[in-house]
Amino acid sequence: VTVVLGVNEDQYIPAQHNVISNASCTTNCIAPVVRVLHQSFGISKGLMTTIHAYTNDQRLQDMFHKDLRRARAAAQNIVPTTTGAARAVTQVIPELKGRLHGLAFRIPVATVSIVDFVADLDQGVTVEQVNQAFQVAAEGPLTGILEYCQEPLVSIDFKGNPASSIVDAPSTMVIGDNMVKVLAWYD
Repeated sequence: VTVVLGVNEDQYIPAQHNVISNASCTTNCIAPVVRVLHQSFGISKGLMTTIHAYTNDQRLQDMFHKDLRRARAAAQNIVPTTTGAARAVTQVIPELKGRLHGLAFRIPVATVSIVDFVADLDQGVTVEQVNQAFQVAAEGPLTGILEYCQEPLVSIDFKGNPASSIVDAPSTMVIGDNMVKVLAWYD
């Protein structure tokens, strides 16, 4: 079973599930964000981009890798690549299957990543309404899983933060009343 805390941990059945997956660090960040937006306003479709710290799968110097982009020096390049995070979110929020997609940019930082999530919602919203939904979730049912940050911080400020998602409230945007952009940090 794939389990993301704050999203579908009720699906875990100890007598039935001997192997538990938490999908990925990116899925653990984006799934609580998607849950809050979907439960609060409904999501018709969404695209996510993770701006991701380089990983041990990448090379520190240009050398062979089956993925030509990942063969390039991780600490010197921005590397567009795939991510399974959007697909994994639909394993924990099945009603969104076929409505989410995403990609990743591996960037030359060693730790802390950020997800940029853009969604068409089922209803009109304001930035204030979106941020209020995240603040209420962070102070209530998702305490310790989702944090709500109003400060103008940068990646290193989140190093070691145990929360799955830290919503960057000053970056929330709404256009055309139902298209929303939310940024969320994770380490």
